[in-house]
Amino acid sequence: QVQLVESGGGLVQPGGSLRLSCAASGSRFSRAVMDWYRQAPGNQRDLVARITSGGTTNYADSVKGRFTISRDNTKNTVYLQMNSLEPEDTAVYYCRYSDYGIYWGQGTQVTVSS
Repeated sequence: QVQLVESGGGLVQPGGSLRLSCAASGSRFSRAVMDWYRQAPGNQRDLVARITSGGTTNYADSVKGRFTISRDNTKNTVYLQMNSLEPEDTAVYYCRYSDYGIYWGQGTQVTVSS
């Protein structure tokens, strides 16, 4: 069983920045594919960014050039640096861990509003 604890969400003005963190339990973190998803009210949960065990990254078109996913295997933590935030980025953000199983964090709210 893997536990994921997210942090870093909050309220930010348009154009601002936030950094989300997701800390994982267990000893296999370095082997896992780590994703950030988001879900706005009334919408499905969509993939925002992915980082593989080898460090390859992928992004949704809507966040390319603004968001950066990274990982620190020494801390069992994945990050999502979000810059130039827009009201459309408002959502609950979830991290997902994929290895021999799939595990989700509890979610952290990001609200972009003036």
